[in-house]
Amino acid sequence: MAGHFRSLAIALTGAALVLTACTATPSTPSASPEPGGSSSAPTMEPTTLNFFTDKAAWEPSFDQMNAASQSTGLTLSFTGYSDPTAYDAFIKQAFQTKKVPDLFTWHTGDQLKQLVDQGLVAETTQLWADATAQGLVPDGLIDNYTYDGKQYCVPLNVAYWAMYYNKHVFADHDIAVPTTWDELMAAAQKLVDAGVTPFHQMNFIFEFVWFQSLVLGIDPGVYRGLGTGESSFLDPAVVQAMELWKQMGTKGYFIDPGVQTDPQTLLSTGQVAMANFGTFFTGQLTGIDAVSGEDYGIFVIPSVNPQVKNQMVLETAPLCAGAGAEHEAAALAYSGWWFTDDAQTVWSDSRGDVSFNPNVAVKDPELAALVQAANSPDVELQPRFLEMVPNAVYTTEAEVIGDFVTNWGDPMAALNKLQAAADEHWGK
Repeated sequence: MAGHFRSLAIALTGAALVLTACTATPSTPSASPEPGGSSSAPTMEPTTLNFFTDKAAWEPSFDQMNAASQSTGLTLSFTGYSDPTAYDAFIKQAFQTKKVPDLFTWHTGDQLKQLVDQGLVAETTQLWADATAQGLVPDGLIDNYTYDGKQYCVPLNVAYWAMYYNKHVFADHDIAVPTTWDELMAAAQKLVDAGVTPFHQMNFIFEFVWFQSLVLGIDPGVYRGLGTGESSFLDPAVVQAMELWKQMGTKGYFIDPGVQTDPQTLLSTGQVAMANFGTFFTGQLTGIDAVSGEDYGIFVIPSVNPQVKNQMVLETAPLCAGAGAEHEAAALAYSGWWFTDDAQTVWSDSRGDVSFNPNVAVKDPELAALVQAANSPDVELQPRFLEMVPNAVYTTEAEVIGDFVTNWGDPMAALNKLQAAADEHWGK
């Protein structure tokens, strides 16, 4: 995957698993990987690393990674959580005990900064230097892992956010892939008139997705300012986005946001024609035997304002080594291996997703076309809202916007609450 990554900014869910204990003896690397990118991590004494994640549904992928890492002597003892709130609480509590996680997944942005400030995650500056020298990471990705000039954690994954669509529904209703906002809205209205729900929407976890798409498509500068306090949630561009969102909702463009059916099932069965998701969604569709390019496609969401270059959100999630963990050295060695071509090829193939490693080919034709578009001059990459804004603001947003999309209430009431949370945070 080529191209420059701008500042990026996933909390995902799965099924809860029972906690497991690690075995084996801590060890240190015996050698450094050779330049060139395809070398493996240094061979270690056999070590099982305690690994915790809120991505429990990804266990099969981590099983494949364990098979791939056998030659390094490092394997993961997997523990997955289904409830992101419970997971976050567990991780923070674990650092107050002697059972510091060897490896765990987390969130970039303000939430990672909090752990860094408390000295809870191991520094990975040398790993990033080695990976950069070997050409294993694209320009700009390091920014998401840099605090006071040092790096912490490594990228678990990256994901582009775009519009997935059901090709059969589009064909049945003679709809072409929209290239402008007006075309997208015309397609949505045509679908509603035919009794088909155009768009997927959630009122938790991913409740913010349409907010970020609409604000970005109106004024990306205002959007970025929401992450620094330079923009107000009462800015005319944000107000316009919320009012437009409500209009779309009251016209019946969105499915009931509280529906319990998995989004991949909703899209593949045509209960919704389109779904605004990250490229990890490809793996979820593949998991139910939907065929890329045949059953579904992907396109860049056009900007609301035709004068604004098309925007695309690119997120990244970290894989972190716990500072002071029993197997901290081995966890850092595993983190170094994670950068390599060998590791990332297995990971990309398992997930059916893109890799941050530019040497790893994108085999899925729809994803390949999307990555090409994302790195073209016609698209501007932006951080995801969840990681871009302070955690206190996001926490308020999750409640306020979740209620907004459920009831399509007063946009200004919602925005006033968001701005109050922002004022409180930035005021400190």
